[in-house]
Amino acid sequence: MENKVKAIGVLTSGGDAPGMNPAVRAVTRAALYKGIRVFGIRKGYKGLIERDAVELNVRSVSDIIHRGGTVLYTDRCLEFKEEPGIQKGIAFCKELGIEGLVVIGGDGSFRGARDLSIRGIPCVGIPGTIDNDINSTEYTLGFDTSMNTVVEMVDRIRDTCQSHDRCSVVVVMGNGAGDIALCTGIACGATAVIIPEKPYDIQKDVIDRIIEVRKTGKQHFIIMVAEGIVEKKDREEKIYRFAQDLSHEIESKTGVVTRATILGHVQRGGSPTVRDRVVASQMGYHAVELLSKGIGNRVVVMKDGRITDFDILEALNMPKTFDEELYNIANTISL
Repeated sequence: MENKVKAIGVLTSGGDAPGMNPAVRAVTRAALYKGIRVFGIRKGYKGLIERDAVELNVRSVSDIIHRGGTVLYTDRCLEFKEEPGIQKGIAFCKELGIEGLVVIGGDGSFRGARDLSIRGIPCVGIPGTIDNDINSTEYTLGFDTSMNTVVEMVDRIRDTCQSHDRCSVVVVMGNGAGDIALCTGIACGATAVIIPEKPYDIQKDVIDRIIEVRKTGKQHFIIMVAEGIVEKKDREEKIYRFAQDLSHEIESKTGVVTRATILGHVQRGGSPTVRDRVVASQMGYHAVELLSKGIGNRVVVMKDGRITDFDILEALNMPKTFDEELYNIANTISL
């Protein structure tokens, strides 16, 4: 059956995440296989407004599957939230003959995709964010790579903690979600994990826990903290202050020398893991399957371990879920 579209675009938006490049590669090659032209939009929605695009071919996406970041670059474009900006983007799409768009990013990016879809440019979103904080999907591109980076860094920090009988407070990313902190806390054997999904008491959940664990003979400790426990406004300053205050409190009440480490943007970079490369390829392929049939206003997601898709508005309105069992496991075995 003849494709309903002749050309599509692909862009990456919001924070970069390992897995974006494999997704761009999959979208490009899946579309070209169907005889659909592909345009890469640079710097997200800003590229639509500033008319910054390049036609992609098979060789354009060679040797990017192993690269972190995004070869299309990314940006957060406030102008695209307003009608004039949206109309500029639509005009550029029509000029290039783009009849569908793949948007790789987070919830904010999907809102832009919905705005385009209801105005006649079918869009399909692919969840790309290291935080794993998109409610409609079990997994977001970049999450696995980020966790592996955190585990590698914390393992190095722990070497020093063990050598000097110290405690280390490690702050990891997580914009309103504690998935990175929780999973890496388990993987690193953290004594305590502080995440935004669960209320916490420093004395009970950290200080007393360290004191009790010391009685078993352990002398070095890792405390994992998700940055999402503080408000987003001035977050860098607030989380720094929180980590320092927590470190001082632990040291003063337990006598264990304590230092804070904020891992920061090192968590965003690096070569994507096998899982991120495979899932990105699956999601990119699925997105092209939808657009080739003229289907838009969808978000590609992982549900029950399988790739499927939801209406964008439905996806945006889905409630956030939290894995209570995983949290209980962390508190039970990380002694």
